[in-house]
Amino acid sequence: MHGAGEMITFIDLNMYSIIFLFLVGFIGGLVSGFIGSGGAFVLTPGMMSLGVPGPVAVASNMCHKFPKALVGSIKRYRYGQVDIKMGVIMGLFAEIGVQVGIKAQTMILEKWGEAGSNLYVSVAFVAVLLTVGSFVMRDALRLAKSGEGDGKPNNLCKRLQSIELWPMMTFKRANVRISVWFLIPVAIATGMLAATIAVGGFIGVPGLMYVIGVTSIVASATELVIAFVMGLGGTLIWAYYGMVDIRLTLIILGGSLFGVQLGAIGTTYVKEYMIKMVMAVIMLIVALSRFLAMPKYLDKLSLTNFGDTTVSILSKTSFGVMVVALLIGAGIILASMFKARRLENQA
Repeated sequence: MHGAGEMITFIDLNMYSIIFLFLVGFIGGLVSGFIGSGGAFVLTPGMMSLGVPGPVAVASNMCHKFPKALVGSIKRYRYGQVDIKMGVIMGLFAEIGVQVGIKAQTMILEKWGEAGSNLYVSVAFVAVLLTVGSFVMRDALRLAKSGEGDGKPNNLCKRLQSIELWPMMTFKRANVRISVWFLIPVAIATGMLAATIAVGGFIGVPGLMYVIGVTSIVASATELVIAFVMGLGGTLIWAYYGMVDIRLTLIILGGSLFGVQLGAIGTTYVKEYMIKMVMAVIMLIVALSRFLAMPKYLDKLSLTNFGDTTVSILSKTSFGVMVVALLIGAGIILASMFKARRLENQA
């Protein structure tokens, strides 16, 4: 083990935690195949709620993610939803962001220990989930109300696509022609976030939709290619620091490979605003769950004094909210799939 890894301990696994991790993996995979966001925003907090240290949860998550992203992207490529060229180019630039994010994580771990690192991961989660979740929810409600698809790019996308800044690139599947210079910041931000909280898709998918001008179906599918490329590189770096718990990776992978297939099938049956709605609902509930977990880390760092009883109640509530988020997410996806399929059979 290197450097920061010396301060980290891996958790003991029992039957209860194995079943919980498998189910978290399944629902994470279901969400991932459906919205292309890695589903990791469910998995990292899920592992942390069992007592897995933040960096280990992020690293093990990233390790399970690249084979799952490969399976999901192949499945969705068959449906004609993936722009491979865009995914590979952005994935390579995202690696830069991954390097920066991992460096920041290990520095925090060395300076403030496990509680500091867990707090950092949780604060990043809450900030990103609230910001992106509320933005995506507003957009989903607007689309549901107007009954439109989301094929029309917004004004920012149109403006960026109209700027002729060499090198320009055409992405046929995404139906976009844009300067590479506008892809790079979205890609680097995706990589940084992936290394911090193992969820690059929170920046990647909205970035592709609202900055580059890609439809939500193609954006969520192409993000799986980006996740594969940066997940592979990120896993190797995290493994060097001794942070990957291969047991967690394999249990989650078992559940998520099954879920990702089902989620990918779901995208062919539902309206596009539904994908955004599911994404937003789960994000906002998980944000609440991580927020309730923060006093535990603040007490450990002696920044607050909530007391053991309060911290215990909040931690249990945080775990309960997390489980509710998983069940609601899986419920919405499966219900919308069955409903759409029934309507298709009646037609």
